[in-house]
Amino acid sequence: MAKTIYCRHNTELTVPFFDVDSMHIVWHGHYVKYLELARCAFLDALGYNYTTMRAHGHGWPVVQMQLKYVQAARFGQPIRVEVQLVEYESCLKLDYVIYDSHSGRKLTRASTTQVAVRLDNGEMQFQTPDSWQQAVKHYLAAQAA
Repeated sequence: MAKTIYCRHNTELTVPFFDVDSMHIVWHGHYVKYLELARCAFLDALGYNYTTMRAHGHGWPVVQMQLKYVQAARFGQPIRVEVQLVEYESCLKLDYVIYDSHSGRKLTRASTTQVAVRLDNGEMQFQTPDSWQQAVKHYLAAQAA
């Protein structure tokens, strides 16, 4: 069965010097930072970022992450991180592909899953809050228009 991709968002970055090792190759742990930067840019575009999530009484911890390194990114390389929203009703699941911006070569594939947790009592929610779902639906409608 094909995966539903509700929407996509792209973030352009350039690999900074402090992210690479002596071979000028990005250290594997920094890819997580690139995912976070792209996720935050997507949430800002959606109009429902981490500040808004907290204001609605929820934290959204990452409960699962997967990465597959295809080809190394290097110092000074322009990269594009594509975020794909694949689930938003039971959790926030995003798939990512990191590309070389110039050639379009795929560098990394990844996914993250986040769940809503009530801030007042730490209880994990098995359905995402209505405010989140409405924000996503509003964003999807605006993208379709």
